[in-house]
Amino acid sequence: MPETRKPGLARHLPLIVILAVAVLGFLTLRDQLTFDTLRDNREALLALRDSHYLLMVAGFVAVYIAIVAFSLPGAAVASVTGGFLFGLAAGTAFNVLAATVGAAAIFLAARAGLGRALAARMEASEGTVKRLRDGLQENEISVLFILRLVPVVPFFVANLLPALVGVHFRNFLWTTALGIVPGALVFTSIGVGVGEVFDRGEDPDLSLLWEPQVIGPLLGLAALAALPMVIKALRGRKDI
Repeated sequence: MPETRKPGLARHLPLIVILAVAVLGFLTLRDQLTFDTLRDNREALLALRDSHYLLMVAGFVAVYIAIVAFSLPGAAVASVTGGFLFGLAAGTAFNVLAATVGAAAIFLAARAGLGRALAARMEASEGTVKRLRDGLQENEISVLFILRLVPVVPFFVANLLPALVGVHFRNFLWTTALGIVPGALVFTSIGVGVGEVFDRGEDPDLSLLWEPQVIGPLLGLAALAALPMVIKALRGRKDI
């Protein structure tokens, strides 16, 4: 019996560690990874960037990866910080890189444990579960893009859910890298002007994401991603 339990526990260990760190981070870091912290340390961060640019890039990307991989609070602050430190183009690139790597880490951890078992059960299931599984496989790319483009879907949910239902990793990876670009551009652009916001004694206005000129194109892209599913559904009805 002990030999059969250890491998199972080992498969779940990465996800258990992530969940434990996520809970601990929520309890200890939610008051640390804030815009107040960025405001208080902005001069030191800019000085470090100017004197050790590559080191600052590596440190920023590493911290952002950890925030995403362990679902820690502060992802929005990190995205804004990328724009503040590195500008729109480089900041967006670093934000997308870090978020994609962090998302891949939590995806692989989840798939190695719960995801593998759940996917196997779905493969063996019939009826409604089988139809859902087949529908997901046929529309995998569209579903993954929708998860990234619709702002109401929490980022950690968009990382965990695909792993638990057997999505192919390569599709998860490239749709994540492309799908988060629009949102990354918005948050990074806020960071580019955050210094002036701080000088006025204000905090960055993240509600910009919900402005019509921003949410409209995002929903338009989500609708475009859903179009293949709509076409398949309409063709299926015609064949009935």
